[in-house]
Amino acid sequence: MTESVAHFTQSSEDCFLPTRFAQSHWGEDHLNGPALVGLAAWALESHYGLAEFLPARLTVDLFKAARGVPTTTKVALVRDGRRVRNSECELVQDGVTVARATLVQYRISAAPHGEEWVDTPQFEPPAAMDDAVMTYIGSDEAGWSRSIADHQNASRKRFMNRTITVIDGQPNSPFVRAAMAAEGTSLVTNRGTHGVGYINGDLTVALSRLPGDEWIGVEADSHWAADGIAVGASTLFDQSGPFGTGLVTAVSNPAAQIDFANDPFPERSAPR
Repeated sequence: MTESVAHFTQSSEDCFLPTRFAQSHWGEDHLNGPALVGLAAWALESHYGLAEFLPARLTVDLFKAARGVPTTTKVALVRDGRRVRNSECELVQDGVTVARATLVQYRISAAPHGEEWVDTPQFEPPAAMDDAVMTYIGSDEAGWSRSIADHQNASRKRFMNRTITVIDGQPNSPFVRAAMAAEGTSLVTNRGTHGVGYINGDLTVALSRLPGDEWIGVEADSHWAADGIAVGASTLFDQSGPFGTGLVTAVSNPAAQIDFANDPFPERSAPR
């Protein structure tokens, strides 16, 4: 039997079992950021998403390392307004909240009068992409490849991603895909010549619209660091152009720095 490629299997309405695909580089029993962000985004959209509202901002605070144990989602509608809806989700393991997400939705409407300043970033995806794979990694210094170890340099980073399924048997929605891809903001901003030495404690993804494609590009915009604390921002792209922003804050973690060139778990380094 072919193994399903998903971060979680669903054991009950609000309980989910992590698979090996949810495993993180930070430790053998740690869950990765996209899995947690994707689960929170899925739970919030499933319970409170409405077609006439855009999920404009998702913020996920990662309180502590999540483990490979049953994970429960606790959701609540905080405010049900005419133009703004606010909701929240906790991810709970063994009775302890390991992450909390807040979602802001705005009612879709006509644009205001006049013209505004708009940036015109240029994003060049790989010349050819194979739909049998999930990720391409790029940097100014090394171009595009499928090996993350090729891009341990000090130049600007980017990637193209087709997110794997969050819940086995349930395709990812455009919102869930955008949230999971945006978690890669840490990967494109905090990776240097010796790999990733900062661990992000949060993610904020802000969307002006939903992505229209399965492939989502994430490109570093800025990375500021001092005294072991880093801030990274990225722009999200689909074939129509930029549609959102990712933002992470991170703290130095040199004792567990992930050196992809000497990764003891190379099967986790290879993009799918």
